[in-house]
Amino acid sequence: MRLGWYSLFAVALVGCTRPSMSPDVARVRELTGVQRLAAVADVEVDPVASEEAHRMLGEPLTADAAVRVALLNNRELRATLRELGVARGRLMQAGVLPNPTVEVELQPERNSRFELRVEYDLTSAILAPRRARAAAPELTAARFHAAGAVVALGYHVRVAFYRVQASEQQLALAQRMLDTHAAGRDAARAMYAAGNVPELNVASMEVAYERARITVAELELAVATAREALHRLLGAHGADTAWELTGELPPVPEAPSIPTAVEQDVIEASLDLRETRERLEGLARRAGVARTAGWLPDIAVDLHALNGNPEDDPMGSSGWRFGGGVSVGVPLFDQQRGTTRALQAEFDALLERFYGQAVDLRSAAREARNRVTSAHARARQYQTVIVPGQARVTQQTLLQYNAMQVGIYHLLQARREELEAQLAHVETLREYWSATAEMTALLAGKQVEGAPRGASTMSSGASGAAEGH
Repeated sequence: MRLGWYSLFAVALVGCTRPSMSPDVARVRELTGVQRLAAVADVEVDPVASEEAHRMLGEPLTADAAVRVALLNNRELRATLRELGVARGRLMQAGVLPNPTVEVELQPERNSRFELRVEYDLTSAILAPRRARAAAPELTAARFHAAGAVVALGYHVRVAFYRVQASEQQLALAQRMLDTHAAGRDAARAMYAAGNVPELNVASMEVAYERARITVAELELAVATAREALHRLLGAHGADTAWELTGELPPVPEAPSIPTAVEQDVIEASLDLRETRERLEGLARRAGVARTAGWLPDIAVDLHALNGNPEDDPMGSSGWRFGGGVSVGVPLFDQQRGTTRALQAEFDALLERFYGQAVDLRSAAREARNRVTSAHARARQYQTVIVPGQARVTQQTLLQYNAMQVGIYHLLQARREELEAQLAHVETLREYWSATAEMTALLAGKQVEGAPRGASTMSSGASGAAEGH
């Protein structure tokens, strides 16, 4: 009777396990709060980009729109979502009842027409529901993993988007400064031709202009590099790479938005911890199945059906006779101890990593908080004090230069420092919004790789070129 209930439960479990990934993708959307994901649940792989993503790339792009495009079009994310089908398929297979073995024999020496034998592995049937139960946490863990991939992609897209914004903003600043140098150079040439300034002034203006051109060239490369990085995340190619940005990096708010109990919030929201917890549960259940399989005898039942009677005349009899039997494999030597020990060791190792993850998450939360706070303070200082002050310095220096109270070097120095302040301001804006995106990802449940420390390539290159003005 007990065996019957096990079998019925196994059949019911297999019947309830749907082959479609739709519930898994829906669960990922629920975990991440994302409305739209790539339609990979029940469609074949298509090399053509998403039509909706193509339409959005034809319009001016915001950071939110870029994230939506990537969620629809990024191939790595689509692959991760499709891998949900791997865990679902394994769950389906784990709960499947074993097939019966049918054997038909012709035995004329026994004066019977043929013999029919049906064997069934009862042990596998008993263990099937336990194996399905052990595989279920792996599917749940795969959902958490996919949800983490969604959050991580959103973070990386935002960081790449902010880098493009910063690059284009810095390029625009450098181009405006280049125009100023060109005007100064032309004016110096005209004044020199009229005999009002020495040749030194003309030479200085020409050198400053040429150095500014190098700065612009470096920033143009930085823009192209940043756009390509974003193209890869968006899964864009061909005509889809002609997208344009909307606006510049926004100014920082008066105060950063950081939760008071940020460490606790990050721990509670962590998708990584929840994924590891499910994998631990799966390992514990698999170890339980191995222990059960170790002491459970291999039981097989068989049913015989014999057509014909050896004791009848040579023509045989057409009557059927039935019989049955049971074979039992005694678990005397192989009790699955090695498998059980390996699973226990794997469980212990993963448990160590689970506690390590919690430590790392707390550290990442503090680090992200420090990064947001520092970037906000620096950006705010540039925004309210340094950039306006440097602009006044340039303006006053220009007035004194026009009055012939200072030389050309003072004016060039003031312009160089103003450009450096503006470039640094843009860089701190990028750092702040990137750090904010990291904090948002942590609070959404995913620990991501932190924003690159220090100044960006374009900023350092620009500063280096600017110092030579």
